Amino acid sequence: MTDRRRINGPPSGTRPPVFASSIKSTSVTTSERPQRQRQPNELRKIYLKTGLIPSASGSSYLEFEPSASLSAARASPKSLIPPSSALKLACTVHGPKPLPRSATFSPNLVLTTHVKYAPFAARKRKGHIRDASERDLGVHLETALRGVIVAERWPKSGLDITITILEAEDDRWWGDAPDSHDAPWGMMNVLAGCITAASAAIVDARIDCLDLVAGGVAAVVCDESADGEAAAPKLVLDTDPAEHRSILSACVVAYMPARDEITEIWLKGDTSKASVGGDDKNLAHEALIDGAVAAARGAHTVLAEAVRESAERFAGLLMAENSA
Repeated sequence: MTDRRRINGPPSGTRPPVFASSIKSTSVTTSERPQRQRQPNELRKIYLKTGLIPSASGSSYLEFEPSASLSAARASPKSLIPPSSALKLACTVHGPKPLPRSATFSPNLVLTTHVKYAPFAARKRKGHIRDASERDLGVHLETALRGVIVAERWPKSGLDITITILEAEDDRWWGDAPDSHDAPWGMMNVLAGCITAASAAIVDARIDCLDLVAGGVAAVVCDESADGEAAAPKLVLDTDPAEHRSILSACVVAYMPARDEITEIWLKGDTSKASVGGDDKNLAHEALIDGAVAAARGAHTVLAEAVRESAERFAGLLMAENSA
């Protein structure tokens, strides 16, 4: 039966289609690809704010600054299609709260994570029901946070973490062939942002943790040289899939700097063809993981500043209540 109470959007993509007649030549299309303006070890600026949703126990909002090429394209647009996308997401934490009476006894805190794309967040429109990719992100996020929260402090209690992705990283540039990036590389940036935002929201909810956990991404990319030929693979931090012609492998980690521990790692791709970290394949894997850890350390500085502002705001509220 058709749901007449909801006006569903079109099932196709949310961005304008690209017609073959609008593409003049391959060289012109290639020149319009966004180019990375940052150094290989330079991260994008992160905006992180806590306490934006009063109805939740803790909340946070995270946004990545768009690349310089994207800002220039917005200043002087040549096409209606944006060359790249940014990352914007909101996280809410509800709990700790008592479990239902029908639930089995649990001596530890029961953690539940829920990651959902907004219908307009990605190039391909998302449905109202979570798909496999969203469920995978929820599982990775739960694994990353389970090793951080002191779960034995709250027996017979539950904690719900919900993340809404308002804008997601594209897996490839719109001018590439449909099978150019056969793997969803943008999901790795989304997971790193979810880990950082969830850690800030958990601290904003005043839940005891072992340490702040931050997410970081590193990838081995293969770009085109000045003469149009494929250049040697190189390791870059905080990658934007739309800025690179080919991505060989990528890694995302959830890292706790104070304890020097990794609670979650997701490595995808083939580093055997990459000459980073030496000729040995194991050394290439180690270089990729070390790059992701370095990216997580950079995100941790922003996370620590946001947590400090949250603590100062909470202390100010307590002083106001005591004085009243």
